[in-house]
Amino acid sequence: FFEKGKPTKDIWYYEHPYPAGQKSYNKTNPIRIEEFEAEKKWWKKRKASEFAWKVSVKEIIEAGYNLDQKNPHSADTGPGDPDELLQQFQELQTQVDATRNQLKAELAKSLGGK
Repeated sequence: FFEKGKPTKDIWYYEHPYPAGQKSYNKTNPIRIEEFEAEKKWWKKRKASEFAWKVSVKEIIEAGYNLDQKNPHSADTGPGDPDELLQQFQELQTQVDATRNQLKAELAKSLGGK
């Protein structure tokens, strides 16, 4: 958020949480004005919380003026353990190979062994 009329020293961010049981907004399930009550309440007495944080202009400059600043209060689990990911990939690849072979066999059978 930016304020008119004075130099920007800090930029406030607020991560709007999804309602319980909802993973995203879309055309058929849009955000509703009532869902901004938390932001309205926070705006009057801004302070850092699990959904709100501020970043100094100096930090923005150091980030190459990138305004896409991650919420420091949320846990970044990252992609996971490389060994576990590789194991999962290999298992999925085995399943894909087996399915492809089944499909090939069914097609050959249906087409008379061609």
